[in-house]
Amino acid sequence: MGKIQMQIPLVEMDGDEMTRILWQLIKDELLLPFIDLKTEYYDLGLEYRNETNDQVTVDAANATKKYGVAVKCATITPNAARVKEYDLKEMYKSPNGTIRALLDGTVFRAPIIVKGIEPYVKTWKKPITIARHAYGDVYKASEMKVPGAGKAELVFTAEDGTQTKELIHEFKGAGVLQGMHNLNGSIESFARSCFNFALETKQDLWFATKDTISKKYDHTFKDIFQEVYDNDYKAKFEEAGITYFYTLIDDAVARVIRSEGGYIWACKNYDGDVMSDMVATAFGSLSMMTSVLVSPNGYYEYEAAHGTVQRHYYKHLKGEETSTNPIATIFAWTGALRKRGELDNIPELCAFADKLEKACIKTVENGEMTKDLALITTLDNAKTLNTQDFIKAVRKTLEGLL
Repeated sequence: MGKIQMQIPLVEMDGDEMTRILWQLIKDELLLPFIDLKTEYYDLGLEYRNETNDQVTVDAANATKKYGVAVKCATITPNAARVKEYDLKEMYKSPNGTIRALLDGTVFRAPIIVKGIEPYVKTWKKPITIARHAYGDVYKASEMKVPGAGKAELVFTAEDGTQTKELIHEFKGAGVLQGMHNLNGSIESFARSCFNFALETKQDLWFATKDTISKKYDHTFKDIFQEVYDNDYKAKFEEAGITYFYTLIDDAVARVIRSEGGYIWACKNYDGDVMSDMVATAFGSLSMMTSVLVSPNGYYEYEAAHGTVQRHYYKHLKGEETSTNPIATIFAWTGALRKRGELDNIPELCAFADKLEKACIKTVENGEMTKDLALITTLDNAKTLNTQDFIKAVRKTLEGLL
């Protein structure tokens, strides 16, 4: 059987630590033997980001705008310890944050469902996709420690110099202040990405804020979502047989716990940060969570939802055996390949992506898995494999499906 041919390259963003090791193993064992893989390569490993003053991250994002589909390995967001460890010129920003800002995208995260890895919430039968707004709020907040008594005000100075003031608090003693913001344009892009993704995946869309308390800030999110839905998506949703539903965030949490899953839950930035980890853990493992950044302009960037697996990498450097779960990283590749196949009308590429995902799931359901899954599986006689042996087991299963 000849290799599957590609027409337009994927944007390939390499990463750091153990996931960088997985990245090459996945390509060597599961992709290159079967696909004439075309990629435009960008090294987002921390050392090369430092060498280029992080320009490589911007270049990778711009390439994604050019080609439309990217696949990204997990990367380090440096803290003070990493600056010292890698002798960095500065404490660079999160690559994900830079890419999200340049693509103006929304992050959609969904768990990979496998028999034998049971959700902790017994009612959950289908995946719950978290849509996280990736701009503003507390992540772009300005903060201040208040030393003592005084008056704090919110002040907006218009371009013509006129000012609008709002009293925040009359401090009687020391305290803290925080100023947050968001942009109507970004909220609208978030809404459109969510509605488009719901139509594309044929899932209901839920959205929740706390507009009863935050009558201007959160209410603006609610109003923009409703306006965009009524004007541009209501008829499309009705035709597709799916629904858009708004509720308060606390009510949403209660409904989620009682539900069987199978919908998209759109969240503001902080809510999405927290809830995506909660949903991933409740479904079994963060290493079984897919992530895709979707732009309303039609750009897609696929990655695993987890980090660089630093602890395993240090073991790997010592020559010790690791049992690192590659499934979410494999699904990043399959998501990108399937989207490339859809856009370029290459059904063979889409079918290969489907079969590789099926091979991952079937391998685990046959009792062969990495240590993180072996510790929580309900399957009898599960066999724990090391990193390389698990990928080889997936390849064996895949070859049986092709």
